[in-house]
Amino acid sequence: MDTQPEVTANILLAALPHNALQLLTPHLVPVKLSQAAPLFEVDEQMEHVVFPLSGMISLLVVLKNGAGVETATVGREGVVGAMVGHGLHRSRVRAVVQLSGTFARISSVHFRQGTEASPAIAEMSIRYNEELLTQARITAACNLTHAVEPRFCRWLLQSRDRAQSDVVPLTQEFISEMLGVRRTSVTEIAIKMQDAQVISYSRGIIKIVDLPKLKAMACECYESLRES
Repeated sequence: MDTQPEVTANILLAALPHNALQLLTPHLVPVKLSQAAPLFEVDEQMEHVVFPLSGMISLLVVLKNGAGVETATVGREGVVGAMVGHGLHRSRVRAVVQLSGTFARISSVHFRQGTEASPAIAEMSIRYNEELLTQARITAACNLTHAVEPRFCRWLLQSRDRAQSDVVPLTQEFISEMLGVRRTSVTEIAIKMQDAQVISYSRGIIKIVDLPKLKAMACECYESLRES
C-alpha cells in the first residue's frame, strides 16, 4: 500500500521543538510532484511554503531571454519559500521540481502565523536562507570557473545524494537547462562517461556505475556544497 512519509522526514521540521512543530503540522499537506513541475516563477506571489519529504527542488535565476540557470538545490534538509514568514511575498527565483517525490506544502498565511508565534520557526527560516545564499555563491563561482564536465559530475552527485540512489531519472534536456549549457554539450559528456563506464544512460535514466571515479571527475564544489 502506498503511504505518505511523515512530515518529520524533512530534517528542518524534525529539528523543530515539539510546540513549534505543532503550530505547523495541522496545516502541512503532503503532495506528490513530478519532475519539472513548477512551484514558483520570478516575481510570482508565493502562496505556499514547501518542505521536501523526498525528491529535490531546483532554484534558478532567470535571464532576460527566459533561460534559467540553477543556483541552488533543496532536498529533505531544506525548505522553499520560508522567507514569506519575514515579509518576502514574491519569489525572486524560479523554483521547479528536479527529482519527483513527496513535498509537504503549507499556505503562506499559516506559515507566517507560525513564524510570528514561534522564535524557533523564525530562526529556522533565517538560518536556512543563509545556507541557500552560501549555495548560490558557491554555484556562481563554479559556473564561472569550471568546465561543463566537472560541473555535470558535481550536479549528478548532488542529485544522487538527494535521490539516495545510484539510479537517477534525468533527461539530457533537463540537465542542460539546469546547467545553462547546450544540450549537445551534455550529450557529448554523457557519451564520453558511458564509454568510460562511469555511468550508463538510457531513456532518461542515469545509472552511476563507478561512484569513486565520478567523484574524482567532479569539481571541488561538490564537497564545498556538502559542507555548506
